[in-house]
Amino acid sequence: MSTVYSVTRLNNEIKDLLDAVPGYRNLLVQGEISNYKAHSSGHHYMTLKDEGASINAVMFRSDAMRLKFRLENGMKVIVRARVSSFPRTGQVQLYISEVIPDGAGALNLAFEQLKRKLQAEGLFDPAHKKPIPACPQRIALVTSPTGAAVRDMIRILGRRWPLAKVTLYPAQVQGQGAAESIARALMLANAIGEADVILCGRGGGSMEDLWAFNEEVVARAIYDSDIPVISAVGHEPDVTIADFVADLRAPTPSGSAELAVPDRAEYALSVRTLDTRLRTAAHKQLQIRRQRLTTLQERLELRTPANYIAEKRLLLDQMADRLCAALPARLTREEQKLTVLRQRLLSAGQGGLHKRRLRFAQTVATLDAISPLRVLARGYAVATKGKRGAVVTDAAALQAGDTLHIRFAKGAANCRVTDTEEEA
Repeated sequence: MSTVYSVTRLNNEIKDLLDAVPGYRNLLVQGEISNYKAHSSGHHYMTLKDEGASINAVMFRSDAMRLKFRLENGMKVIVRARVSSFPRTGQVQLYISEVIPDGAGALNLAFEQLKRKLQAEGLFDPAHKKPIPACPQRIALVTSPTGAAVRDMIRILGRRWPLAKVTLYPAQVQGQGAAESIARALMLANAIGEADVILCGRGGGSMEDLWAFNEEVVARAIYDSDIPVISAVGHEPDVTIADFVADLRAPTPSGSAELAVPDRAEYALSVRTLDTRLRTAAHKQLQIRRQRLTTLQERLELRTPANYIAEKRLLLDQMADRLCAALPARLTREEQKLTVLRQRLLSAGQGGLHKRRLRFAQTVATLDAISPLRVLARGYAVATKGKRGAVVTDAAALQAGDTLHIRFAKGAANCRVTDTEEEA
């Protein structure tokens, strides 16, 4: 008679049978991830499939914590797992302990995944890069205190720029907890705030050795740093996430020291060159300014108020001389005209001119009789003073040193007053 199984008993025996097969305890299964879900408990659930079939799989939290990359739908992988059954549903599934990317190493895949994520967030954007100070006075080193890298950096910094004060912020740069140690050292350097620039890195090694600088916690600590950070990880070919986030990448730790500070010999030469150029330019400008000052002084001397007044006074004297010289000649010409007119009138009167013409002739004769020229002809003279030629009638209006113009019947003379007498 056949045995009657309960569902529970059957599922448990199926589980026992699967667990009893040695080859099912450590399988390598190749497939593509689908239906992937990361549960809040930390367990990861998925389906592995190929062209012909699929099987459910689970990766418990303890194993998932060792993953270096994120699982994604469509990712081709090779998993290390055991085959068993879940008694409650009787479902056969894989219990995964390790996931290996198919065609790419786990570290390379994790590197590319984190790189894409941080780049999408803008952590690599050049707009966020802070300038490196040209002559830092205080430098922070975030690295291992026992490695060769720290000795190289201190030696080069001392040789190139001994004026700078160097402070070491020790950090573990390899192994479990290294990324967190580096991030803490960076945050401490920022909290203290004494450094002008931070050199963060280590010497060369394998990708596994340098992996701490590919961790997200280090990348975000560099990005959040208020102090400019120069990455100095490994050798020239080595590239880490820290290099992309840092404000400046150096190929080696030694190279970071050379990039961080100027060479004092080159700096001294540059200062001397600038000093020479400054002195030459200053001397040239001094000569130009001195010449300009001399020209302005000469122009000022020619344009002083005293010179201006002297020029106008000279012009006034010339015009007065011309006026005095022209007045006698004008008077003579007018006198001649008057004589001729008088003679013509007298001749016309003798010929029986009209009474009105005779009266006119008499008037002219009367005017001639009272003419100042007639007075001058009798030995008198007219004295004038000043620019307007005011007639002087009172000696009290004169002072010693005044210049008078004396008009005679014929000619004129200029004289200077030496003394005056008032009429008793």
